[in-house]
Amino acid sequence: MIILDAPYASGPLVQWLAQSQHPVLANDFSRALSADADAPLNLVGDAEAVRRLDAGERVYTNSENALAWILEHCSNATLTGAIRLFKDKAALREKLAPLNPGLFFATLDRRELEAVNVDDLPLPVVLKPAVGFCSMGVYVIEERDDWADAVADIARHEDEWHARYPDSVVGADAYLVEGYLEGTEYALDAYFDEDGRAHVLNVLRHDFAGPEDTSDRMYLTDAAIVAEMAPRLTAWLDQVNDLVGARSIPVHVELRVDGDAIAPIEFNPLRFAGLGGTDVAYYGVGLRTYQAFLEDEPVDLAALYGARPHDVFSMSLLNPAPDADLTRPFDYDALAARFTDVLALVPFDADAVGSYGFLFLRTDDATAAERDWLLHADLEAFAGEGEAR
Repeated sequence: MIILDAPYASGPLVQWLAQSQHPVLANDFSRALSADADAPLNLVGDAEAVRRLDAGERVYTNSENALAWILEHCSNATLTGAIRLFKDKAALREKLAPLNPGLFFATLDRRELEAVNVDDLPLPVVLKPAVGFCSMGVYVIEERDDWADAVADIARHEDEWHARYPDSVVGADAYLVEGYLEGTEYALDAYFDEDGRAHVLNVLRHDFAGPEDTSDRMYLTDAAIVAEMAPRLTAWLDQVNDLVGARSIPVHVELRVDGDAIAPIEFNPLRFAGLGGTDVAYYGVGLRTYQAFLEDEPVDLAALYGARPHDVFSMSLLNPAPDADLTRPFDYDALAARFTDVLALVPFDADAVGSYGFLFLRTDDATAAERDWLLHADLEAFAGEGEAR
């Protein structure tokens, strides 16, 4: 079962749904996609969708906007309980505390942020919404003044975040403060099967431009990353689920690895990398992650990437510069011309989504500098110069 919702469904996903005729919940968003697809989607009504989900059928969504519909309509307690736990970062921290007994965390009401005594915090810490999405409202606090700057930025932008996404995606009331774990950040697309065992379908290293960068500008994967990290992180997910008890559910997971320590950043239920980001596996090695989950297909991830040992596949969310005017047109063609091997460049309605789009690249040793340029570019040179599309 698939539930599609705004703001964006990727072309490969819609194409597969038209070909496979996998059942899709009928709503305004999916009806519009079906009308524009090469073949009509197999749309089913609310009653049929509820029957399938309450019977335990696997379900995948392209957007966390769909979570509210599931929580409102379905009585499958295993499914709804996992959604609520994974979306509540504070509750999940408490559940997973035995895996990281020394990691500081605390929850605060939004109204308490201004009154926090920063001297009481074990800096550095991370401040983020207890219910969040796509790095919105995430701040690394290294010095006392960083806290006041973060709270001021929240005040400037929170109305904008909540206008774009419902409270089930970006919460308005509660914030989480947690210790900052040094090390390397990774993102996983994975699922827990009917027995609760973990299966990993994407292993992406999240690179940053510097210590203050919290953007989603650069995720990458290759044969070496998959070979080194997939077995270890699969075993860690099994430990997580020994505490959580999720069944038949996909998750997009972000975490940090520092030596022997692995600490969760967030678990996003019922989806993989958002806004079509999971398609990095499709563009890179031909793997449709959602198909593998929904049809319970065995995947030899190491073999898929091992067949391309010199290639690095990256996905980049084209986030704008702070306070950029997102109503200006963006010159996608000029940006694409900067790179040797663009796998896909997907434009977004920047004003509605908050980003210009997704860029998928293949690079190798000879073109690695292209990734570094992209990681540090503010993209202002491409805003306002071309025609929006």
